[in-house]
Amino acid sequence: MVVTGVGVVAPNGIGARAFHDANVACVSGLSRTSFPEHPHLKTSTVAACTAFRPEDHLDAGELKRVPRMIPMAIAASREALAMAGLDIAPDDIELQRSIGVALGTGGGGLAFVEDQYKDFFQRGKGSLYSITAGTHGNLSSELSIQLRLRGLSHVLSTGCTSSTDAIGYAMMLLRSGAMPRMLVGGADSPIAPGILTAFERMRVVSTHFHENPAHASRPFQPDRDGFVLGEGAWMFIVETEAVARARGATILAEFAGYASTCDAFHRVQIHPEVVEPARAIRMALDDARATPEDVGYVNLHGTSTDLNDRLETAAVKRALGDHARRIPMSSTKSLIGHPQGACGAAGVAATVLSLRSGFLHPTANQLARDEHCDLDYIPNTARAGRPRVALCNCIAFGSKNSALVVRAWDA
Repeated sequence: MVVTGVGVVAPNGIGARAFHDANVACVSGLSRTSFPEHPHLKTSTVAACTAFRPEDHLDAGELKRVPRMIPMAIAASREALAMAGLDIAPDDIELQRSIGVALGTGGGGLAFVEDQYKDFFQRGKGSLYSITAGTHGNLSSELSIQLRLRGLSHVLSTGCTSSTDAIGYAMMLLRSGAMPRMLVGGADSPIAPGILTAFERMRVVSTHFHENPAHASRPFQPDRDGFVLGEGAWMFIVETEAVARARGATILAEFAGYASTCDAFHRVQIHPEVVEPARAIRMALDDARATPEDVGYVNLHGTSTDLNDRLETAAVKRALGDHARRIPMSSTKSLIGHPQGACGAAGVAATVLSLRSGFLHPTANQLARDEHCDLDYIPNTARAGRPRVALCNCIAFGSKNSALVVRAWDA
């Protein structure tokens, strides 16, 4: 299944080119924030898309009715469609029916719902949009309606693996012949005081580095203290190769393999034996008809929590064997924080763009060595390289593990 379009709204860059350039230059999208009404919050660093203007994509009336992630997803989708050369005319019903939507999101409209509860309990008000915007099922429909897409319109919500799983789902649909092309990816915008409070209670978000927010997301470092909550949207146009070639589309990369497993172990922890995350990686490689030795780059989940980074490193070594120590790897979250269910698509977008440009983005804030995290994380400075096969790894609460294999495409 081939990629013909990429669209991005990220904390460190709006648009695919800006996102890639910022990643390669190791430019952080993390910043300070405050919630004066909630002085109990220890977290002051987030990864917000401060340069994004929702009003450029929806009018004021529509913006009141949808979560912030929707205009982000619309913006990224329009860029992906334009890059793919798909201009959808109002009367082109055949083209409209040929494009399905698979949107991956973890939190969906939770921040929107938090505001609705505030209005209800503090002001006695309520909104009928609490249902249409606050439940996940309608979110893909917002894209279908705005972009005039009449193919299937589905939401996948599997925690942090949501958008990786959405891409895997789109691959299955294309392979089966159910759809010729898909708009697929992830969007999330969960930055809200109630959500931050809950993550603080779980002790998984960074509460240090207040004066230097860019330093707060530090995957694989001994002094890491949690992830930085982020937001954004990363969307793709994916087509069968035959359909893309028939219309003369420029092919950017191939989604070659996908797999997902479950530890069936714990609500938020990875099983310490890392059997299932390693198995997901090997199954994705098998699906792509690739071997561990074929892998030339790994985009890691790399959240900056103690447990994830240590066990993900172990899982990669278990899956790829001795070859793991020879592979350059990086964590996109070191630059954009953790956009929850959209994070898999963020890593995939970073990987597709890197394979095209020949530069692999670094992992920021690499200053010391953790004895348990001993792979090549491309510290601080981008590296030239054109691997033929890349692996994108993703891990979620609920014991979920998903992996995607991306293959470079020769123009």
